[in-house]
Amino acid sequence: MKLQENKSQLKISIVVSDLSIAGAGRWGGGSVRSFLLAQALQKLNYQVEILGFVFGETAAVFPPSAIQINQFIGHKYPKFLLSAAQLLKKLDGDIIYAMRPKPTTLGLSLWHKIRKHRPVILDIDDWELSWYGGEKWQYNPSLKQLYRDIFKPDGALRNPDHPLYLKFVEGMSSQADAITIHTKFLQERFGGIYVPNGKDTDLFNPTHYDAEKSRAYYGLSGYKILMFPGAPRPYKGVEDVLMALDILNEPDLKLVIVGGSPYDDYDTQLTEKWGRWIIKLPKYPPTEMPKIVAAAHLIVVPQRNTSAALAQFPLKLTDGMAMAKPVLATRVGDIPEIVGNTAYLVEPACPEQMATEIKLIFQDLEAANERGRQARIRCIEKYSIDAMASTLQSVITNL
Repeated sequence: MKLQENKSQLKISIVVSDLSIAGAGRWGGGSVRSFLLAQALQKLNYQVEILGFVFGETAAVFPPSAIQINQFIGHKYPKFLLSAAQLLKKLDGDIIYAMRPKPTTLGLSLWHKIRKHRPVILDIDDWELSWYGGEKWQYNPSLKQLYRDIFKPDGALRNPDHPLYLKFVEGMSSQADAITIHTKFLQERFGGIYVPNGKDTDLFNPTHYDAEKSRAYYGLSGYKILMFPGAPRPYKGVEDVLMALDILNEPDLKLVIVGGSPYDDYDTQLTEKWGRWIIKLPKYPPTEMPKIVAAAHLIVVPQRNTSAALAQFPLKLTDGMAMAKPVLATRVGDIPEIVGNTAYLVEPACPEQMATEIKLIFQDLEAANERGRQARIRCIEKYSIDAMASTLQSVITNL
């Protein structure tokens, strides 16, 4: 399993499970872990390609890029075996980088390792089983249910990433030649090398944008803008921010949600209950996100204390930090360590504390903006694409 010595000749194939508009392609190749890793690897002069499946969703359209992207139509078992064969036929990297311990990624990568003797790196940026109850999840079907799950056209076990298979492949994580993770929670569970998400701090550079002009462009002038630049989900705590705005009851305070949820109608539920505080912006190309973030007075990252939240590195943090914006976040997982003393922190699921901090921030916005400027310095040092690339170089060298 010897690698070529000249890294400029090395090709790294990143295998992802879902390249649909609801999966890794939802931000058009922007703020998604697999694409951040690809950008960092390109900075190290490796050839990089991304390969993945599209399961019953519209395939994402990616802007022109130096990253080669190969999409394969995914199917349920048993037809998925044909989909897998098509991907494996195209998989020709010197190093295989599997995104998450899933049958559609790590499972195929380890099979390729056996056949082609290529080293496999596993990246874990989420705990997949947390979506099904974590350690508590069990599969104990009756014989009748087992028959249905296997043989019915919509049988659960026909799903290539059914939690039963996830649990099995998760146990194979140690067979990867290296593991990278991005939170301490995942490191405690899986081991591996800490590679936090990087931000393109040249693209996300506040000197390139005028905040007032951005607010005018997106129809946000005259408001005090709290911004959540992502997809709302219950564990992300957006409801707590909206309850805080209820407490403050100031008409010029608005929560801007950018992009909305590609998963369900949760953001619609939020609008039905708290529509008076919400301004929704559609999904924009990744290159336009800095201009949108420039319009914010305050970035909010109100994660709740759940397994799903603990396993994730909120990219909204570095959106705000890179753009020198004040950040209001909760003391959940790695968030306090990521922001250091450059953000405003409150306890999770505590709207009262949030309301107090929001009021204090807007009472002295200049002091808050100074924290934002310090946050950008911290982001460049610890959470830039360059910092990410430096750590990845040591991972690959150790192979």
